[in-house]
Amino acid sequence: MYEFTKGGVRARDERVLEREEGAPGVARRFVAERFAEWGVSDEYDGRIIVSEFVTNALVHGEGRIVLRVFRDEVDGLPVIEVQDDGDLLPVVRPENFAATCGRGLVMVAGLAREWGTRPLADGGKVVWAKCGI
Repeated sequence: MYEFTKGGVRARDERVLEREEGAPGVARRFVAERFAEWGVSDEYDGRIIVSEFVTNALVHGEGRIVLRVFRDEVDGLPVIEVQDDGDLLPVVRPENFAATCGRGLVMVAGLAREWGTRPLADGGKVVWAKCGI
């Protein structure tokens, strides 16, 4: 999906990530750069959210990973989207204190103003979060 504005997504607001261990770090830097460009002083939550989304795409998704960062046209808040070709939608797992993984989406839910997923008609999905101050 693309930014829903008359101008569309600018090339610098989208990044195709390699399916490699360093992808979450690349994504964090990309988000920090966009937030700084927009004058968003606290990019910490955005970096955590994008790290979780990209890690999930690497571990549970398929195909290419596309990161998009844009500002919501209505309220101006930053939105992060991560797209992959896998059809498996992320699920918030029940709390399990013995588990060594599976807490990331609970963390995202606590940090993001809103978040969700949407399956794509041609296969794959987008996971998105709106960051708020």
